[in-house]
Amino acid sequence: MPYIFLDESGQFTKNNKEKYFIVGSFTVGNPRRTEKQFYSWQRNKFPKKLRHQPEIKFSEIKISNILRLKTLKFISNLDVRIRFSYLSKRNIPKEYWKRDKLQSGWLYTNIIGETLEMYLPITDKEFRVFCDQRQLKGIKQSEFKKILKARLLPLLPAESIIQIEMINSKVNANIQIADWISGALAWYLEKKELGQECYQILKNNILDDGKELFKDYWENKILQTKKPQS
Repeated sequence: MPYIFLDESGQFTKNNKEKYFIVGSFTVGNPRRTEKQFYSWQRNKFPKKLRHQPEIKFSEIKISNILRLKTLKFISNLDVRIRFSYLSKRNIPKEYWKRDKLQSGWLYTNIIGETLEMYLPITDKEFRVFCDQRQLKGIKQSEFKKILKARLLPLLPAESIIQIEMINSKVNANIQIADWISGALAWYLEKKELGQECYQILKNNILDDGKELFKDYWENKILQTKKPQS
């Protein structure tokens, strides 16, 4: 039975320095074990001021880059199997804009659906998904779950059980691990310092190439609007 944990890195419209929005995810056979191991690493390896902090993000400025890379290496040894999706913020389709306002809840729901489809089809009859809790503009959390279940059920065996939950990352170490994965992949895609090293550490845990969403959207739109040559 797969347990899938997801978190994202980046904002859709804020911070112009970021080119990409990334969703990092992983599946693991024993989530309780990875949770205990991550908390143990935090208590023993992080600076004293951070050892009992409820959440340590990949971007934490109080962590040295040496420790950041060591923590990624530790995560890579947890037998996590990674898949990720990403999009260039300039490629967000116009269908997600309404009166110059981004319908980010609907966009996020679609991105999560695209990411989860990377794990399918499977023969297991239980599919359990845990996302970081976030505000969904323009969509209720109940709608978010309903849409994803309707999208995924046809790709699962008959009578499968789907569980989709949003969890506060401060109380779930596996969501924090997903944050570290998505943060590391963001550094790689944004070509930041140490980004290549981050990717090399996680490379053997990544099952597929990252799925770039809406890559050809604007290119196809331009082609459609061009008039044929006479």
